[in-house]
Amino acid sequence: MQDKESRRNQRYENYVAAITPKTGTWHSLFNSFWIGGLTCLIAQIIGDIYYAVFPYVGKDLIVSFTSMTIIAIAILFTGLGFFDVIARKGGAGSFLPITGFANAMASASMEFKTEGLIMGTSVKMFTVVGPVVVNGIVWSAVAAIINLLITGGV
Repeated sequence: MQDKESRRNQRYENYVAAITPKTGTWHSLFNSFWIGGLTCLIAQIIGDIYYAVFPYVGKDLIVSFTSMTIIAIAILFTGLGFFDVIARKGGAGSFLPITGFANAMASASMEFKTEGLIMGTSVKMFTVVGPVVVNGIVWSAVAAIINLLITGGV
């Protein structure tokens, strides 16, 4: 019985190895780098355009407009199915900028839209946000404490 189970496990491992896409580490890193860099470059261009069109608006407001625009583009790309193609190619370069967070929220909303506007779209969207906010707060507090200990409160 043990031998039969180990042969079955070996066949399964061979199957998984056969269908798992082969990617090289350096190739993946390169794709992540250029996709993430391109995302940031596009955001910078959008910010520069906003600054050229609205030269008397404060820098903080321009940054906010730029972030909102990039988020809206990411949500639009998620809805149209483009973001998945970019994410398959770019890996971490596509989901580490704010665009990845927008994609995660939008795709969670889309996945559960059949459950209704409130209990589906709205509630499921925040299942992604909750852990991100909690981790952001916790690790920001840890970083602040470490900074306080290292700098002596300066």
